[in-house]
Amino acid sequence: MRIDIGCGSSKEAGYLGIDRIAGPNVDIVCDISQGIPLPDNTAEFVMASRVLPYIDDLSAVMSEIHRISTHKAIVCILAPYAHSFVHMSNPSFKQKFDEYTPRYFTGSFFQPPSGPVCPLIPDYPIPVPPFDYRLLRMELFYQYPYEDPLYETEELEILKTLQANVVHEIMYHFTVIKENISIHELELMSRGLYAEPRVLMKRRLKSHDRQNSL
Repeated sequence: MRIDIGCGSSKEAGYLGIDRIAGPNVDIVCDISQGIPLPDNTAEFVMASRVLPYIDDLSAVMSEIHRISTHKAIVCILAPYAHSFVHMSNPSFKQKFDEYTPRYFTGSFFQPPSGPVCPLIPDYPIPVPPFDYRLLRMELFYQYPYEDPLYETEELEILKTLQANVVHEIMYHFTVIKENISIHELELMSRGLYAEPRVLMKRRLKSHDRQNSL
């Protein structure tokens, strides 16, 4: 089963839609912070697009998603990047997401061979969470003018470290871990192609058009 959490009026095609407000595309109405009315090991893919920043208790929600997911299920999260003034100023955003976030979602962090790096967290110990999500893929979506293909990856890496308002959104693909798994298997999974929110389609088309115009 594929599940779209916080689907609203634009549920992903072929997904079971969950939202706390009823609507024509919502199949289950619930507050995910209070629990998701589905059995254990139900979901093989969970989409959470632009919804998790609004919740009160991220740990409770991630625990519920972990409970209803099968071993090696894929969880895709699209969220506002924490270090952008427009997101910092939004009083509705209660949760923050950046490159460090995946390290707080597991007691056995795995760094995918390709893509942005999740930096080490110095000084403060990371508590082992009551769930285990291993990162398979992380992607940053830059805001104007840094989305221009004239910027090199190395330049962007330095810029986002030195200043705010470089990255607009961040997307993760995690796999749910409930049994032993090898690093080799995680590496193989990290090379896979996984579904992503269709709201990104327009962004990718614009990026493709800009690159073709150069």
